[in-house]
Amino acid sequence: MDENLQKLAEKAGIAVSFSDAGLQHRNYEVDEKTIRFFLKALGYPADTDSQIKTSSERLEKRRWQTVLQPIYTCRQNNVIIDIVAEDLSNINLRVRNASGCDYELGYEYQRNAVNFGRLYKEDLKITTSLDIGYYDLTATVGGKDFKTLLAVAPDKCYNALPPEKKLWGFALQLYSVKSKRNWGIGDFTDLKNFIRLCQKSGADVIGVNPLNVLSHDYPEEASPYASTSRQYLNPIYIDIEAVPEFNPADAAQFKDRLDELRASPLINYTDIYELKIKMLEKCFARFSKNKDSERQHAYDEFCLSQGESLQRLAVFQALYEQQTKTVWGGWRAWPKEYRSPTTLGTRKFAAENKTRIEFFKFMQFEAARQLNEVGTESKACGLRIGLYCDLAVGVGRDSAENWSNTGLFIKDAGAGAPPDAFFSSGQKWGLGAFLPRELKEQKYQPFIRILRANMQNAGALRIDHVMSLMRLYIIPDAGNLGTYLYYNFEDMLNIVALESCLNKCMVVGESIGNVPQGFMEAIRSRGIYSLSVLWAERWNDGRGDFKAPAQYPPAAFASVGTHDMAPLRMWWFGYDIELNFSLGIIKTPAEREGAYHQREADRKKLLTALDEAGVWPTDKPRCGDYLFGEKYPEGIEEAVMRFMAKSAAPVFLAQLEDILHVEKMQNVPGTDRDKYPNWRHKLPVNLEDLPEDPAFIRCIDAICKER
Repeated sequence: MDENLQKLAEKAGIAVSFSDAGLQHRNYEVDEKTIRFFLKALGYPADTDSQIKTSSERLEKRRWQTVLQPIYTCRQNNVIIDIVAEDLSNINLRVRNASGCDYELGYEYQRNAVNFGRLYKEDLKITTSLDIGYYDLTATVGGKDFKTLLAVAPDKCYNALPPEKKLWGFALQLYSVKSKRNWGIGDFTDLKNFIRLCQKSGADVIGVNPLNVLSHDYPEEASPYASTSRQYLNPIYIDIEAVPEFNPADAAQFKDRLDELRASPLINYTDIYELKIKMLEKCFARFSKNKDSERQHAYDEFCLSQGESLQRLAVFQALYEQQTKTVWGGWRAWPKEYRSPTTLGTRKFAAENKTRIEFFKFMQFEAARQLNEVGTESKACGLRIGLYCDLAVGVGRDSAENWSNTGLFIKDAGAGAPPDAFFSSGQKWGLGAFLPRELKEQKYQPFIRILRANMQNAGALRIDHVMSLMRLYIIPDAGNLGTYLYYNFEDMLNIVALESCLNKCMVVGESIGNVPQGFMEAIRSRGIYSLSVLWAERWNDGRGDFKAPAQYPPAAFASVGTHDMAPLRMWWFGYDIELNFSLGIIKTPAEREGAYHQREADRKKLLTALDEAGVWPTDKPRCGDYLFGEKYPEGIEEAVMRFMAKSAAPVFLAQLEDILHVEKMQNVPGTDRDKYPNWRHKLPVNLEDLPEDPAFIRCIDAICKER
């Protein structure tokens, strides 16, 4: 690679080489075409030697062009800012806190000034004690005032775990919940009812899938990890019968169809969503007639508190609904006058379609009300953690987030992952990814708003692919291999820790995949818990023996698997191997045979680990090696639950799919619904029947023996 191109890429935060997390740990040298693509995306064109030189000079000068950075994020015990000016001899610093109080700050020079021509840059350490929080900081330099945002963060994230007790709970895919009363998909009332079940079972936490709003016009695009906005909720989770304006007569004519939707083993997203929208439109019409009601006032306060973010989401949804009737290809294919929230055409559309826009806001208002009730129920039931929400790593490219702030996202590329031990071909998620520099220029406000929205009713927040706080693997739309783009890791950690404490919400980082050296130590030092999965907690890079319970990380939330992995019974029989072969993920019969041989060895390793841990139920002891073709080991799900409950991890999350003998995966990465019904499988037992289900009872008893 050209040396100057390489230096420019490294300074811009683009990896020129990387290693994957596959079993072979292959190394990759990123080709120049990819490097040039990403440099251009970051605003540093590098197609010629002249462009490389110009871009390098621009990058070198960047910090010297402003007196202050747009934001400073600092730890509470080490608040340092840097200032650029010709004369640094007489500086005054003052701040305004969240309460509107102004006061001056003491500081001391760090005496490490560097210069760029006539300009000097000096680090100043604030000596005035500051509480954690956000401050508007004004620096008077040379008689002129310059403003910035100061974020003072704690050393560690919020922690609600009792030191004397290890907790447990459930990992629940809310959409998959089957009940006698819901409309064919799990909803917020199901979640409230499940909280009550947790209280009776002794559970203290419920991990849920991302609950964010998806496409209004294409309900079958059901991946909860590709939302249209990570700030707002999916109306499909609204319990229609719990909406104050609902009239039972509205749904009477649909009784037979509702029975069919409930009975279906797969979720029919289109019919369920369209039916709920019809009912919500009727509710909205009644709501709109009561202008002076207490509920109307609550709605007005909600809209005011959400501000421009909610308005832009609602305008986007109303516009999309109109445009999709004649335009194919998403918002980028719309007439130019509608491709931004600030254009004259968009503003005119908003003025002419106020009622429809208000309807979309109403749905968010009601969804938020119902989820708030879930949070209230969790506290009333005394759950130590309560909801453990899930924040997706990115946002759908054809999304309101992207449309609302196009300059914030990398164009013509999306987030993914290189090969690793679980997904040998890598993954091309196609999710929108933040531009690091632009994110900081916007004072991290988009990231902060997303964190706050998802922490609001949560006692813990799972950050999907937490490595994205440091770096994110980005793939050009026109290719299959990309490279890593680096973010300001310290800034991101400080923001996460600060929002965690302000919202009293623990943070868990999902770190399955390609983890940089030293990364886990860095997040643990900031009080971020890791995620430990049975299938990954093995020696020899995930290929050796299963670790004993005492060898699990002491700062982790543990589970058997994830929504991307085979449930226990499916794994045991190798049904996932056959599925992957049928889908072309396993390419040849020889690879399939090798996978079966490896699975047989892994099954023996699991049996050995369960034996050594002494977790088999006394009335269902192990009675053989259970070779392929033999029966499913009675009691193995109880043994696995007890094994995980014995682990050193302070929180264990049991999956109902493992307990209830589910043989289907919720999601097969790298496939869409034309190949496999991702995100559509319901649980086999009604929520109302769980307390009497023998497998459920026995597994809960097994967990409670150790927790």
